[in-house]
Amino acid sequence: MNLKNQFEALCSPFTEDKQLINSLWKEIETQYSEKGRHYHNLLHLDNIFNELEDVKGNISDFTAISFSVFYHDIIYDASSKSNEEKSAAKAEKRLAELHIDKHKISIISAQILATKSHQQSDSEETNYLLDADLSILGKDFKSYLEYTLNIRKEYSIYPDFLYKPGRKKVLKHFLELESIFKTEYFREKYENQAKENITAELQLLK
Repeated sequence: MNLKNQFEALCSPFTEDKQLINSLWKEIETQYSEKGRHYHNLLHLDNIFNELEDVKGNISDFTAISFSVFYHDIIYDASSKSNEEKSAAKAEKRLAELHIDKHKISIISAQILATKSHQQSDSEETNYLLDADLSILGKDFKSYLEYTLNIRKEYSIYPDFLYKPGRKKVLKHFLELESIFKTEYFREKYENQAKENITAELQLLK
């Protein structure tokens, strides 16, 4: 199922207003297709959903996590430090328009905010979202390299002497974590390769 159909199916239990659903989808599509987005785009959303498909049976509220995926990077500006907060606020506003209950909206908002620091969460569902979001780190090195080039393009406003130290800091932070991936499933699938990829990128950044 493509993302548009998936989003429509996600919204339909909450409203019969097809026009509203369409306008919400158009906003998502427009935001994720912005000119400067080389990695944080619709393909990224697609990849997250593909990863979550395998663990769907472990997720009790797949509706909440799906909304979190769609909205977690809806606001993305490489020069901003508050993308997640702005994305969560946007999600809260839009989901209220769908008349989703406040408790579910607060869960979704918390999941989006968790993608900022990628710390272990008390909620296993949130951990699955975080792991799927970072799954690119554990892909084959060719895919990983393509990802690093796309991230560099997103940060093209910064010259190397500013970009490289910032990128190294992010990568070292991942290596310092007890484990990059929070769930057993993703740890077994990607942890070792992710550490190899990150170590290799750090060598390239010298």
